Amino acid sequence: MVIAATRKALGELFDPAMRQVFWKAIGLTIASLILLWFGLVWTVEAVVPVVGSWFGMELVVFSVPIAAQFGGPAAVIATILFGLLSAAMLAFLIGPVSAAIAGIFLDEVAEHVERQDYPGDQPGTALPVGQSIIMSVKFFGIVIVGNLLAILLWFVPGITLIAFFAVNGYLLGREYFQLAAMRFHNEADTKALFSANSRHVLLAGFVIAGFMAIPLLNLLTPLFGAALMVHLHKAIEATT
Repeated sequence: MVIAATRKALGELFDPAMRQVFWKAIGLTIASLILLWFGLVWTVEAVVPVVGSWFGMELVVFSVPIAAQFGGPAAVIATILFGLLSAAMLAFLIGPVSAAIAGIFLDEVAEHVERQDYPGDQPGTALPVGQSIIMSVKFFGIVIVGNLLAILLWFVPGITLIAFFAVNGYLLGREYFQLAAMRFHNEADTKALFSANSRHVLLAGFVIAGFMAIPLLNLLTPLFGAALMVHLHKAIEATT
């Protein structure tokens, strides 16, 4: 069941409709990261001098404009450190930000999969806007936790992969399955359906977690996860 759903989802990743959602999500992600960059610069410039004044000193670390006033090695070091820190932060946020923004379009992905592969079935109902935003925030938090866990567990030999897949498999599986199921069921029925089929959902969650662990390809995780769970939900419904 999970293998069949995975194959179908992979085959649909580069459909024209999927590409449209992907480019919309990527465009908004880039715009958001640019805003985050300027927000980071503004915050550093505003906070660093204040913190420095509390201790009676001029604190210039990480602030390029402030350090530049002093010239010499301090400006060079601060510029390099600020650049490295900002680049690392933005690189870390690419996955979570793209997941949160793509979450806004996941109903669009689910609708496309339902219409293309299950034309004879009754179509699902899109989640209300407020609930869709909440779902996006959840995806953002889940991917943040997953990425942080992946980074931290590199320093704990023996449990890195196990912990990464256990946490992300459960979280991603549950959230994406709820997205697919709540297009047809209320929250209580969705939870009951999840409990009754948790083994299949968790296996699918591990597949999504593995997909998310692949650099660059992980930008497609929301599209892949949504498509996979639509197919899995349909397969579960067919057996009940």
